[in-house]
Amino acid sequence: MTSTNQNIEQLLVLCKSRNQRAQVEVYNRYNKAMYNTALRIVKDSFKAEDIMQESFLTAFTKLETLEDTKLFGAWLKRIVVNNSIAHYNKTIKQNEVPLEPVMYKVEDDNGIDAHSQNNDDKVKEIIKVMKTLKPNYSLGLTLHLIEGYDYDEICDIMDISYANCRTMISRAKESLRKKLVPTA
Repeated sequence: MTSTNQNIEQLLVLCKSRNQRAQVEVYNRYNKAMYNTALRIVKDSFKAEDIMQESFLTAFTKLETLEDTKLFGAWLKRIVVNNSIAHYNKTIKQNEVPLEPVMYKVEDDNGIDAHSQNNDDKVKEIIKVMKTLKPNYSLGLTLHLIEGYDYDEICDIMDISYANCRTMISRAKESLRKKLVPTA
């Protein structure tokens, strides 16, 4: 059986023995999803790629600690999210402004015209508007709505109280709604 036909459990057994072909196959299966996860949090394509690659290195070196190989995807995603959050927090403390949003910023607060755009365009517009929210609002909504984390998990990730988390996400949703409402 070739490595492309093997299931993830078999590949991970080979990865534990430092089989580079198996590691490349695992990387190829998961890299796009992990890159997108990092990108949604750090909002910088170059840094997202760095985080994704660092996360794979971490995963491969700590593979022995993974108890259930069926959970590899979720475990890897958690590593990516944690690394992305760590970078996000570091960036906030340093008051860095990512270059990409500044270079390609488009001023458009007209909202979504539901009759002329398809669902894909609506999703892109919502994500674009989410990026214009306060950083903690954008991060909270990304974790909750896109990544699927519940309030307890978001509290742990962002190191905030449960009440603060619920309030922040509620305010973020309201702020997003206001920015998406077409002006009359």
